[in-house]
Amino acid sequence: MSELDVTASILCIDDEPAVGVILEHTLSRAGHRSVLVSSVEEAMRVVARTPVDLIVADYRMPGLTGLDLLAQLQKEGYRIPVIIMTGYSSIEHAVMSIKSGAIDYLTKPIQAETLEIAVRQALEVVRLRRENETFRREIVKIRGRRTMVGDSETFRRAMEVVGTVAVSRATVLLEGESGTGKELFARAIHDQSPRADEPFITVNCAALPEGLVESALFGHEKGAFTGATVRSAGAFERAHGGTLLLDEISEMRLDLQSKLLRVIQEQEFERVGGHQPIQVDVRLIATTNRDLKAEVNAGRFRDDLYYRLNVVPIRTPPLRDRLEDIPRLVHHFVTGSAELHGGTPPTIAPETLEILQRYPWPGNVRELANAVERAVILCRGEVLQPTDFDQQIRDAAAHPARPAIVPQAGSAEAADAIDYNLDAVERLAIDRALAATGGNRSRAARLLGISERTLRNKLNVPPAVSGA
Repeated sequence: MSELDVTASILCIDDEPAVGVILEHTLSRAGHRSVLVSSVEEAMRVVARTPVDLIVADYRMPGLTGLDLLAQLQKEGYRIPVIIMTGYSSIEHAVMSIKSGAIDYLTKPIQAETLEIAVRQALEVVRLRRENETFRREIVKIRGRRTMVGDSETFRRAMEVVGTVAVSRATVLLEGESGTGKELFARAIHDQSPRADEPFITVNCAALPEGLVESALFGHEKGAFTGATVRSAGAFERAHGGTLLLDEISEMRLDLQSKLLRVIQEQEFERVGGHQPIQVDVRLIATTNRDLKAEVNAGRFRDDLYYRLNVVPIRTPPLRDRLEDIPRLVHHFVTGSAELHGGTPPTIAPETLEILQRYPWPGNVRELANAVERAVILCRGEVLQPTDFDQQIRDAAAHPARPAIVPQAGSAEAADAIDYNLDAVERLAIDRALAATGGNRSRAARLLGISERTLRNKLNVPPAVSGA
């Protein structure tokens, strides 16, 4: 039994004292608190000064009736469920009561068991309403945290394409560096589309275990492999009618790429271990932090799948190309972080914004969001100061990197300055990323713009021997 069932406050309205005694006794035995009044006018005064979970009211009373009560509650904006009682067993009365907003209808003489059941069901409605309101507030908060923020020319151009393509069912390829908000762009496309009320399913192609990628996408039948004890629907099946986001599509194996191509073309597939074709209606969005055309040229990605995905390409702009958006982004993240951690949003010192606009943000908007959240948590005053941010950010902002002077091609300086061994250059970049993140592979991968699995594979390759 829920807390509401035990501690509910129930207002009973009846002009017959004997009925009031029965109501009070029955409700008290069920563990509820009851307040007895004999008229609608008294009831409205009680409602105005005391929280009430449920009202049990007589249909016919001297003066205002039970229907008048329902009308007054609605007029005053009270959302209190009402059970109507009447001594007249009439279908007409029941219909009028329910149409007027009553949650249930009981016939006198009231049976204790019938009353208890009606009260229990009505209180369950109260609980569900409150739960739904809580969920609604949480959804608003979540949507607020993932709001697309920006007014720069670069950002507006990207969002114009999003708005144009959203109303179609065209496949979209979102290309951009890690941390530029590719999933947010995908969400915006879905939310502005006719499919907005349908499922939005995300599959991270880089994070799935090697042997379970096909099952995650297409589902499996019971007994299809060891551990498959029940039939399971895959991402395509769960996204039916809605949108499927394939995150980091460049990490998908070549053999699965051919199966994905068939699903895109035919809009049907078979579960792993199954033989029955399943037809779906799915809008596909794919993201990548790589140059997918270069992956095609290198033989790591199918060209036919690339052209199927690249119907509408959208490049998500890096933060360094939209520095004028940083003040708005910072205010947005400060508000969200304070709300998330139960504090009051601090104001932002002008010098703080100045420093943040000078930092290059290699991790893009994601890095900015994390930096702001950390600063809000560590902030000891009411103003967010530069000292609330990492020393690394303050140092880089104080000494912004100058463009490198490239030696003239063919000169001796050029030969000395450039290591032409690509493996060595890649290894150097990986070593520096790991050093900058204290050996954290997840953060290092984000800085390098690759998946953690790709980084792990590269670390397993022995370093190239210099001069080989």
